[in-house]
Amino acid sequence: MRVVVCVRQGLDGELGAFDAAAYEAALRLPDAEVLLLSMGPPSVAEFLQKLTRLGAKRAILLSDGAFAGADTLATAYTLSLAVKRLMPDLVLCGRQTLVGDTAQTGPMLAAMCGYKLVTNVMALTVGDREVSCLTRDEGECRASLPALLTVERIHTLRLPRLRAPMGELEIWDAAALGAEVSRCGLAGSPTRVIKTFENEGGKRQCRFIRPDELQSAIAAGMRKNKEKTALPKSAERLQNVCIVGEAPRAFAEAISDDITLLQRAEVTAEMIRKRDPSAVFFGSDSASKRLAAELAATLQAGLCADCTAAEVSGGELFLYRPALSGSIIAKIKCITRPAMATVRTAEQEAGDVILTAGFGVKDDMERVRALAARLNATLCTTRKMVDHDLLPYEMQVGLTGKTVAPPVYIAAGVSGAVHHIAGMQRAGTVIAINRDKDAPIFDYADYGIVANIEEI
Repeated sequence: MRVVVCVRQGLDGELGAFDAAAYEAALRLPDAEVLLLSMGPPSVAEFLQKLTRLGAKRAILLSDGAFAGADTLATAYTLSLAVKRLMPDLVLCGRQTLVGDTAQTGPMLAAMCGYKLVTNVMALTVGDREVSCLTRDEGECRASLPALLTVERIHTLRLPRLRAPMGELEIWDAAALGAEVSRCGLAGSPTRVIKTFENEGGKRQCRFIRPDELQSAIAAGMRKNKEKTALPKSAERLQNVCIVGEAPRAFAEAISDDITLLQRAEVTAEMIRKRDPSAVFFGSDSASKRLAAELAATLQAGLCADCTAAEVSGGELFLYRPALSGSIIAKIKCITRPAMATVRTAEQEAGDVILTAGFGVKDDMERVRALAARLNATLCTTRKMVDHDLLPYEMQVGLTGKTVAPPVYIAAGVSGAVHHIAGMQRAGTVIAINRDKDAPIFDYADYGIVANIEEI
């Protein structure tokens, strides 16, 4: 069996956690011929060769000046040419990179190659003609081969054996792939970044209070109106906008008064072609993200991921999304019609108060759970807690987790990393509890309590 693993070198020069899990999953498959596939500048060659020491037979680097500046659609097109040439039985991709955080390339690649797609894979077993998977959202499922799987952070990548040999490395350019250069790189990218700027979203004026004032701060937050949770409305309005499901309605209403609801189970590329909308918005759940990516690949349309805001200016739609783990905000324009986007929608929690446990309270979870029970609060967590297997992914708030917008959000032992702020900045009132008075989380809080959790 031939298995291709798509990998990307991160900005830190290392392999991202999702890609590492996909590579390890491939190496654990019995009797598999594992090949690595990546796209990037020539400098990525050394990175790939080092990875082959872990067990990959070959590494293929797609490198050409024509590939530079590619968005997810152009990247998927270039990768698809290599996959069709390699003809693997199975393609494994990490669920998403931590550079773009889009989770689009894998589904787009599957659509372009005609492979069966399974996303958010937690475990897999490969047979002669099919792969059986346990997925995060759909439970057990099967797909006939050839198939493409996007893998969650289910494994830690092994270390190389002493004196382990390197595998072969090949570099393929546009000519070797037979690529249409007009579909590669920036030229083939239907989404364009207009500008980027530092993410200042969610910053507030923090007033420090005593631990015994927590209840009064919660009460004040419950009384306060929820204006902060509403999306600002664009003065100019866009005509003929479609939403897939009800989740993105509030986002669409911010820029349009002409909205058509489409049911996810019924949406097809042909339906969208006939309606010819200006824009199509999807929710941020896994199924919606997958559908959006597949449709964008079929329609050759621009797809912007995890948008948090939109505006219409000069008759054109501009979309805003966090990037680079939430540290910057990108202003993006789709040059194709329709513009397509998945939008970060706040999940409805069971209750008006959320208590998030950060890594700073990892050793005090009994107290945290007791506090949540006392406050009748829903317990959530951060990416670092999930990465250390302290709490499940379903509880994670942030850029790679869920977005919430409760009337009151309490962050206990949360450092305040920008990728976490992206998931809670629309909360009505934020109360931070941290023993470090200089913790960044206080910059994003209305109330701050400098204390250990046992003092609360």
